[in-house]
Amino acid sequence: MLDDVIMTSEKDEFGYHEMISHVALCTHPAPRRVLIIGGGDGGTLREVARHREVEEIHMVEIDERVIEVSRRFLPSIASAFDDPRLRLHVDDGIEYVRTAAERGDRYDVILCDSTDPVGPAVGLFSADFYRNAAAALGEEGLFAAQSESPYYNRELLSGIQRDLREAFGRSYLYLSAVPTYPGGLWSFSLGSKGPDPLGPEVHFERVEGMPLRFYSPEVHRAAFALPPFVRELLPGEAGSAR
Repeated sequence: MLDDVIMTSEKDEFGYHEMISHVALCTHPAPRRVLIIGGGDGGTLREVARHREVEEIHMVEIDERVIEVSRRFLPSIASAFDDPRLRLHVDDGIEYVRTAAERGDRYDVILCDSTDPVGPAVGLFSADFYRNAAAALGEEGLFAAQSESPYYNRELLSGIQRDLREAFGRSYLYLSAVPTYPGGLWSFSLGSKGPDPLGPEVHFERVEGMPLRFYSPEVHRAAFALPPFVRELLPGEAGSAR
């Protein structure tokens, strides 16, 4: 828990961490450099590290204590912090992404595994952050982020989709089941500079042999089949954010 809110549970974390990671990593044609914003429990890092084609994993977590506690008490989630490809930065992810272009850093995939939009995390749900993320990505870059509950955060979710579409040109919304989180149905938003997560070039062969419990090629495709009450949150859909 962080600030009295449950962040993760070993019982159902795979429905979150596998879906925030593998959708983008299988969609990108060649994900060599990956940036994780947040994710101090290590679950997203664990899933990214499963991909042999990834050469560098940069992770920016603002709270070092989250990492320390997760490594001690959640070893099944925080199992990849010793991966030699990891470059761990205890820093502000918003500022890190903002200055990426100045440093000459470019990534293939950025995954934003944030807390809820309260306190320090508010800026991770802003149009400025999405524009900076787009600038930090290569030509075929992909950005994926958790985007809260389609039941309880409807206006926020609709705004995320709108801002991602403005920043990237393409935005997508997909769903997963995470019973620990309010409503049990959780959303992820994806911004793309080109690759289509529903196109014919998705590289499902990359997950063959992985010990996955939720993600699969069939689940990947089905996750984008949105119920009408969720689809209406997309930009241009009737009843948006109602």
